[in-house]
Amino acid sequence: MAAQGGILFQEKVSRLLSGHNGKPVLKPNRTLALKDEVANRKLKKGEATCITEMSVLMACWKQNNFVDGLCSSEMSSFYSCVEKAQAAMKGRSEQSGLQGGRLHPKQATTLLKRYPNLRKEI
Repeated sequence: MAAQGGILFQEKVSRLLSGHNGKPVLKPNRTLALKDEVANRKLKKGEATCITEMSVLMACWKQNNFVDGLCSSEMSSFYSCVEKAQAAMKGRSEQSGLQGGRLHPKQATTLLKRYPNLRKEI
């Protein structure tokens, strides 16, 4: 079934590349072959955590002229939130080596270089 889909795709591409009323419909400016590498982009870090606890702590510091002893409860709540967030992040990274169901660009590039693509155009 997958081979039939590939044949249909190749027929469609060849039909688009062939002339239609004397003009090609699709003019590729590069070869129609995949590269053996992907762009080395940084992955998104995700959203920030513990923002509310941090803002409460800073407001307490501002009210008390930056004396740590008067804001101990806010500091402990902020640090506990940070510990929970770090534990959750570590658990997520250990659970799956993939980020959002995708390979890291360096891993994808090493796999593509290990199994290179055929360099002929369709």
